[in-house]
Amino acid sequence: MFAFATPEGTRRYVERLARDLAPPYAAGHFRELPTQNGPLSLASVGIGSYTGPPTDEADAAYAEAVGGAVRRGVNIVDCSINYRHQRSERAIGTGLRRLFDAGESSRDEIFVMSKAGYLPFDGGAPAGPDGYIRRTYLDTGIVPPAELVARRHCIAPSFLDDQLSRSLANFGFESLDCYYLHNLEEQLEETTPEEFERRVSAAFILLEGAVADGRIGRYGVATWNGFRVPQESPGHLSLERLMVLANVAGGEEHHFRVVQLPYNLGMLEALGMPTQGLQGGRVPLLEAAAHFGLMVVTSVPLLQTQVIAHVPAAFAVQMPGLTTQAQRAIQFVRSTPGVFAPLVGMRRVVHVRENTVLAQVPPLAEAEFYRMLGR
Repeated sequence: MFAFATPEGTRRYVERLARDLAPPYAAGHFRELPTQNGPLSLASVGIGSYTGPPTDEADAAYAEAVGGAVRRGVNIVDCSINYRHQRSERAIGTGLRRLFDAGESSRDEIFVMSKAGYLPFDGGAPAGPDGYIRRTYLDTGIVPPAELVARRHCIAPSFLDDQLSRSLANFGFESLDCYYLHNLEEQLEETTPEEFERRVSAAFILLEGAVADGRIGRYGVATWNGFRVPQESPGHLSLERLMVLANVAGGEEHHFRVVQLPYNLGMLEALGMPTQGLQGGRVPLLEAAAHFGLMVVTSVPLLQTQVIAHVPAAFAVQMPGLTTQAQRAIQFVRSTPGVFAPLVGMRRVVHVRENTVLAQVPPLAEAEFYRMLGR
């Protein structure tokens, strides 16, 4: 089994869909992610796996949904070890391995991402959560007590190494294409700036080692507030400073290559708010990420359906080929200049069928996108 998504594998995936998908995928649905070995051909929409109860029924639905998404033109898959108490990773892994075993797809066609930071339970919430955390993570030395924040978050190298091993076992894979530090801003709540940078540096060194030993292809930071809040806010993350720390950890060829943050019609900070310092000025996150050549994937394009009721009526005219407000909200996000792909929660096949219609509709041109914003 191939360890990573590869240029050859993702190109094969696109070519197969060109032959088999009806209607065919639209121009612009697949985008190229540069790598040293050539570009990866990746979808402009990914599948997320955050929501849902920790039940066998939800596991089965996710396994079916991810298979359907891959068949319909989605080859970016996002997860986290703490999603549904590790069950999302296991369900996604089950669904993908079924495709591989049936010869419908292969590991080198799919870009798989996961995250670590929050201390996860295993399969469900235990009766005594504090005792479980102590026995599993503190008493074993996996989590240094001094580096546990808010009783739930850690980025110590020993913890990240343990979590990556657990994630690989959950998926049933040899490696992941991208591994994130999850909501890194949690660490800012109980540390000094100097200690925060020390912890991030140690985490980056561990992740560079995980690239070197073949367990991950690249790493990044997945956030909720860190990149969206103003520089003066206590939970603010400086992308410029993180890039410096990555350079120290891995040199000029470091592997900090991806960022993830929320972005939707109600959370537009990545596009319009100058939260990031860059070369003495202030710019929005998308501009800063473009400067550093980073892949940007975004979360919650529908904000668990909250955005749908607020999609402007004019979008129906401006987005021909799309029939639902959810499709239009996703189209807005994936058409935003600088966004590589939004990650859409799809835990049922009915969601997959609705959302993957976008594979057969081209993203908006940049001029069309800004015209919708009145620019």
